[in-house]
Order: sequence, then C-alpha cells, then structure tokens
Amino acid sequence: MSDSLIRVQHLAKTYHDGERELRILLDVNCVFEPGEAVAIVGPSGCGKSTLLNLLGALDRPTAGKILLEGKDLAAMSGHALNAMRLSYMGFIFQFHHLLPELRAWENVAMPGLIAGEPAPQAKRKAMELLDRVELSDRANHIPAKLSGGEQQRVALARALMNDPRVILADEPTGNLDEEMGQQVIDLLWGMTRDHKRLLIIVTHEKRIAQSADRILRLHAGRLEKI
Repeated sequence: MSDSLIRVQHLAKTYHDGERELRILLDVNCVFEPGEAVAIVGPSGCGKSTLLNLLGALDRPTAGKILLEGKDLAAMSGHALNAMRLSYMGFIFQFHHLLPELRAWENVAMPGLIAGEPAPQAKRKAMELLDRVELSDRANHIPAKLSGGEQQRVALARALMNDPRVILADEPTGNLDEEMGQQVIDLLWGMTRDHKRLLIIVTHEKRIAQSADRILRLHAGRLEKI
C-alpha cells in the first residue's frame, strides 16, 4: 500500500559466534500502517527483540530492506539514522532505562532537549505528558522514589516527547503486576490510536497480544499471521 509507514522486505539477520553462524531472522516480510497496534509473539530466543531493534534502526540487517515511508534505512548514514530515530521513533523497554540522577520530568524532557527544543518549552511539554500518564504529582521524584509502574509510565511519556510516528515496545509490562501492566497497555493503546501512531509491541502475554489490531508470530526466522 502506498501509505504504508513501514515496509519490511526479505529481512535477514545473522550473527557470528566464532566459527558458528547464528541465523536469527531468515526472510521477514511485513507491512505496518499508521494508527494500528501490532503484537509480535513467539518463544524466547526466536529473534523478537532482534527484529524490533532492526525496525528501530538500532541495528542493521544482514540482508533485505526496511522502508520507512519509502526510505531505505540501510542506505542512511549514521547521522541521518540518529536524526530519524529522534524524530520518528519512540522506544519503551522492559527495563525502563531512566537516568537515575534526573527527576521524572527531566527524564521525559531529555529527547526534546537533545533535539534542540528550548528548555522552558521542553519542560512544559514534559509536564503535560506526565499529566497524561497521571504522574504530574511525581514530576520532581527521581526514579528510585517511583514504583515500577510509575517508572514505566515515565518511560512511556519520554517515548512520546518528540511526537513520534512509531512506538516500539519490548515487553513493556514484563516487570509489572497484571493491574499495573494493564494500565500501561491501556495508555499505549489510547495514545497510539488517538494520534494515528504505529505501535509495534513484543510481548509474551496472551491477553495483551489479543487486544492488538494484529498478532504476528515469529517462527523459524519468519513472521506468520495469526
């Protein structure tokens, strides 16, 4: 489709461990559209996180193409990839990766500051995002003073700081209890659909996968529809 946000064509990824060749992804083909939530499932070690890293341009494929609005990520320079990630991508991981010495609002504001946003404007936007994830009253707390669920909501707000077209989430509820995990997923779903973002989430939790628009299983190095 001409309006596809991401198109994956014959994607492959191989690693080398000494003389041993590890073929993680063999021939992945898929199209992702704006405004949809897509769950990627599969057994541990099958390459889900590898695929997510390739989609987010955190790694380069061995073969094949990832086209972002028609542009081949593999053909971009390192500088261009950094700029693309900063403006197009929002990342959420199982482990929050918050900077421990910074307050919640400062963690959220960081991507905006890196992108050159003036500090007062970045703080204002960070506070608005924290309010959206119901954490405005915790804005001045450092991560160590926040619960796991609160830290993950800060990470979600940070991922949205530069208004990304694509949100990539790798087991974002893996360290949360069911109730808090559902709160994070509800926020993710809402913020994806309200703003026509693309959400690609790697999860092992059946209930989360079933609430997505599409479920794809990674099996034997290839993506299969469910």
